[in-house]
Amino acid sequence: MPHVIVKLYAGRTKQQKAKLAEQITRAVTTTLKCGEEAVSVAIEDVEPNAWTEQVYKKDILRSPETIYKKPGYNPL
Repeated sequence: MPHVIVKLYAGRTKQQKAKLAEQITRAVTTTLKCGEEAVSVAIEDVEPNAWTEQVYKKDILRSPETIYKKPGYNPL
C-alpha cells in the first residue's frame, strides 16, 4: 500500500498536480508490481519562503536515511 507525499512550491495548477499524481502512480505500479488501487498520492503546497524550514531542514536534513534522491541545492 504505497502512499507517496510530494511537497512542492505552491502555485501549480490542479491539472499539473493531477498529471503528476498520474505519472507517480504509473511509476509506483510499474516498479513495485502492484495495482493502481493500492497507490495513493498526496501533494502538499509549500510557500517558497517557508521551504527551507518546513521541507529542507525538517524532511531532508533530519532524515537523510530516507532520501533516495538527494537535491542538488543547499539553501543554507
